Amino acid sequence: MSKQKFNLTVGQYDLTVVLGTMANLAEKSVTISYGNTVVLTTVAYNEHINNQDFFPLQIVFQEKLYSVGKIPGGFLKREGRPSEYATLCARLIDRSIRPLFPYGFVNEVQVVNNVFALDDNCDVRVNAAFGTSLALSLSSLPFQGPSATVVVGKINNQLILNPSQEQLLVSEMELIVGGTKDAINMVEAGCHDISEKDMIKALKFAHDEISKLIIFQETIIKAISPTKFEQTLALIPNVIKEYVETHCYAAIAKISTTIDKKVRGNLIKDLLTTTFDSFKISQAEFLLDSNEATVIHNIRKSIEELLQTTMRTMILKAKKRIDGRGPDDIRKLTSMVDILPIVHGSAMFNRGETQVMSILTLGALAEHQIIDGLGKEEYKRFIHHYNFPPFSVGETGRMGVPSRREIGHGALGEKALLQVIPQEKDFPYMIRLVSEVLASNGSTSQAAICASSMALMAGGVPTRAAIAGIAMGLIKENKDFVVLTDIQGLEDHLGDMDFKVAGTSEGICALQMDIKIAGIDFNIITQALEKARIARLQVLENMNKVIKAPRITLAANAPKVIMKQIPVDKIRDIIGSGGKVINKIIADCDNVKIDIEDNGRIILYHNNQSAINKAWSIIESIVFPVQIEVGSKFDAKVVTITKFGVFVNLKDKIDGLVRISQFSKIFNKRIDDLNDFIKINDIIKVRVVKVEDNGKLSLEIIG
Repeated sequence: MSKQKFNLTVGQYDLTVVLGTMANLAEKSVTISYGNTVVLTTVAYNEHINNQDFFPLQIVFQEKLYSVGKIPGGFLKREGRPSEYATLCARLIDRSIRPLFPYGFVNEVQVVNNVFALDDNCDVRVNAAFGTSLALSLSSLPFQGPSATVVVGKINNQLILNPSQEQLLVSEMELIVGGTKDAINMVEAGCHDISEKDMIKALKFAHDEISKLIIFQETIIKAISPTKFEQTLALIPNVIKEYVETHCYAAIAKISTTIDKKVRGNLIKDLLTTTFDSFKISQAEFLLDSNEATVIHNIRKSIEELLQTTMRTMILKAKKRIDGRGPDDIRKLTSMVDILPIVHGSAMFNRGETQVMSILTLGALAEHQIIDGLGKEEYKRFIHHYNFPPFSVGETGRMGVPSRREIGHGALGEKALLQVIPQEKDFPYMIRLVSEVLASNGSTSQAAICASSMALMAGGVPTRAAIAGIAMGLIKENKDFVVLTDIQGLEDHLGDMDFKVAGTSEGICALQMDIKIAGIDFNIITQALEKARIARLQVLENMNKVIKAPRITLAANAPKVIMKQIPVDKIRDIIGSGGKVINKIIADCDNVKIDIEDNGRIILYHNNQSAINKAWSIIESIVFPVQIEVGSKFDAKVVTITKFGVFVNLKDKIDGLVRISQFSKIFNKRIDDLNDFIKINDIIKVRVVKVEDNGKLSLEIIG
């Protein structure tokens, strides 16, 4: 293929597409340059279909540290497993692309985004999402795009398209929006109490820019005119579909009104068994030419589709949900704090059968997470981790390294909670929250935000407000739709949307929207945001009954802290030769932790406040020695007795000499041995009579 080049100005920078120069053995490859950010996107797929009931789409975001002029850390000095940022970028692209493949397409597809060069002014996520859509559109695959993604910031009440990394640091929001020409199909946001009205305005701004990018892609697609091969779709045979619809309708009607998740699951298992047994008898001829495992698989899919149709009809027509709730009803809420001993803070949040416990740990700032990635961020002092073990849904499964889903849900909670975390200067701690999902029936990521907010408050972290999250759903058939508040697992699985909204009583702090249809319009989004606001306030009310504000003291086991500023030129005096001074302070003060920064900020941590106070007293005496003037009076302690006088300690490490002649005056006689008149540790009142040039002090006894 010969080289072809296309260009569009996006904001302040040019978006350039180059075809035919790299990776030409892939199914399709495109090179996307946005400013000086360069990404190569490749598409490959497997022509053979395995026996599976899901679409094995793999989106890869491949970070290369040479793209920013860095050498990777560690012993091997090469890129390893994907960073959290790379995982989140891949998920962003996946969520906007996956709904645009036809139902029944289950060929394995792999899209790899290689970051070759990164310009801080041009967001790489725009390149990668654009390249993914264009490469799929130009391939032979049945991709029903194109789509595009943009980033929106807000500074001084002005919306910014694709803000730079520096602009994002001061922006009120970081909104990532994906969509087609007609609708939005993916949203991710972290923001500072943005109102629903302002969010809609930002989403419309984003979609206007998305439309321009899609028109640009359509121009390229028309110029290339790719050949689309007819792909085999894994559809359920009509004989199985009709059999299930005829023989399982009554059972599905009962299942669709069963509230308990475990009972409902057992009923579905029993129905699958009995349906297959009866199918074997009545459709013996069909089984002769079919694989038994494939038949069972298709019966299971047919039962699920029938349940989906029944549930959706019940919601659309009767406005009744599978657990008996109306569209706007929230499940039973329970909030608790102080669940665990020893830890620095803990809380539990229950919403229906969903249960999440969050645990707070506070540490020294030096324990921050080091970031070895493409961005300017070098460390993080606040982390939220989310764990979803298989027992939470009553199953066995893989344990160990966090999944992409766990990383994504943890990051969403982190975006929301970060909006209420105090600044480092006001609360100089490393903060880690871990949300443990103990039981799951939908909306665990939002339950994790609720539990984490309460754990922070219970642990004495001075958050500026409580924060809660709610998941909204959607059932849509043609023009009819119903927005659902607080969706449970089955409504998420069989519905059309999972729209997570987290925030304070004042506004939105985080958003995440995934859909299974091509896109949704602003009427649905507006209604979903307003219903989410109402529901969020109800959840906050429940949480406030347990804990209304952050406690004024930290947990007994949490490290206490003081933060001071010292002259930079005194740092070496505190550390001492080979660290001797600071190590002695640590040893003398019960292993107090001391962090000294290059700018002179010094932070001391210990579970015991007295150990901190003692350590600071020693440091203070080194950094700010007492200024001794002639005439100053002290209650001095005797530390050494000699033939010519007594050395006494005035304060900290400041000593002075009281000559033997002073004692002769006091006692009015000649003194040969001072030990007859004074003892070590005796306290005597003295006055400074002379300060030598070398700092030595001469003292006289008074009183």
